[in-house]
Amino acid sequence: MQDQQSSINRRSFMGGTLAAGFSTSMALHSNVLANSKSEKLVVGVMGMGGRGNHLARSFESLENVEVAAVCDVDRKRSEAARQALNKSTGREIKSYTDFRKILDDKSIDILVIATCNHWHAPAAIMGCNAGKHVYVEKPCSHNPHEGELMIEASKRHKRLIQHGTQRRSWPMIVEGIKKLHEGVIGRVYHAHCLYTSSRGSIGKGKPTTPPAHLDYDLWQGPAPRRPFKSNMLHYNWHWLWHWGNGEVGNNGVHYVDIARWGLQVDYPTRVNYAGGHYMYDDDRETPDTSDVSLEFGDKGLITWRATSCSPFRGDEDGTFVTFTGEKGALAINRASYILYDAKGKEVERKNGASGSNGHTQNLVDGIRKGTPLAADIQTAHVSALLCHLANISHRQDKLLRCDPKHGGRILNDPEAMKLWKREYEKGWEPKVG
Repeated sequence: MQDQQSSINRRSFMGGTLAAGFSTSMALHSNVLANSKSEKLVVGVMGMGGRGNHLARSFESLENVEVAAVCDVDRKRSEAARQALNKSTGREIKSYTDFRKILDDKSIDILVIATCNHWHAPAAIMGCNAGKHVYVEKPCSHNPHEGELMIEASKRHKRLIQHGTQRRSWPMIVEGIKKLHEGVIGRVYHAHCLYTSSRGSIGKGKPTTPPAHLDYDLWQGPAPRRPFKSNMLHYNWHWLWHWGNGEVGNNGVHYVDIARWGLQVDYPTRVNYAGGHYMYDDDRETPDTSDVSLEFGDKGLITWRATSCSPFRGDEDGTFVTFTGEKGALAINRASYILYDAKGKEVERKNGASGSNGHTQNLVDGIRKGTPLAADIQTAHVSALLCHLANISHRQDKLLRCDPKHGGRILNDPEAMKLWKREYEKGWEPKVG
């Protein structure tokens, strides 16, 4: 499957404006072969919530790959992860609250980042600076500028960065996208994404002292300091702009990534985000109801609709991304795809498996054999950028016009461009070493 997948990934991008970036990525791959198949790869994991623990188990399951250290600013989480891995592996795993100890450990080859969004890019850049390859959860950045720095860090230090948009490694999604690119429904011009959930209210938090087991200063890290509130951790930071990127950055990036892969588009021409915070009277700053449109000139349109506090889907139940073309439609349903003809009749259905092991294995193969990554940092940055631009549109309450020839930068709007980058706590601004 891996050889087939690599071939598909190569074809997927050579026809678009990312071809130059792809060539650079291939050159990078040819310079990172630090490990043969027989040599062990050692992993350190940063952020031991649900996703971090899952990724630790995924890497640990791969041949000749070992997790040596786990880290979380919440000592209870870090210690619980250490104990669980000790039990499952029979080895003594190191446990830290400060991930810089992982960076200082020369025996560790891969830094896995499953933290809050505001830490993703700074930690990845520091990882590359320290000579580590990186697996970073989605979105790869908190703002567009950070994604650009990550590309620079990867190139300068010849380190691979794999993005946690793991559906790019799921076999039936890969097959479905391949069919789109081969013209199974003719010219594809629209990708519609649908997300629903049943999130409850986050309430109204009160300023309070952080718990003793939490290093709150290090949790804030690159973000300018703000008082701790009772309803922030460990998940509600997603809905606060200072640390999170709202639902479009939390789950939308998965959808938008598949949509633009199928459409074979990268930087947009126009972006608009209609929506708001409607459901609860609480501290949430980001929208709970969303309609995002991403236009790519004559190449087509991506739409993303989300109702975070209502799970109802109606006739669209089960759909993830639906592609519309001249000769029919193709729907991606989690790990499967369904093909329809021009009259809406189902003509083919393929079911597949989900999971992270294929995606983590892809990074390992990239390090050992130079296999192209399914979601390298160039790919990751563009998918995250589309979500960032959507959020900028919402926060500025306007339609954005962008320059697809210059990295999607916002045209004729200095106020909107101010959100291309954020302010950082003194001494914590990410820099490529």
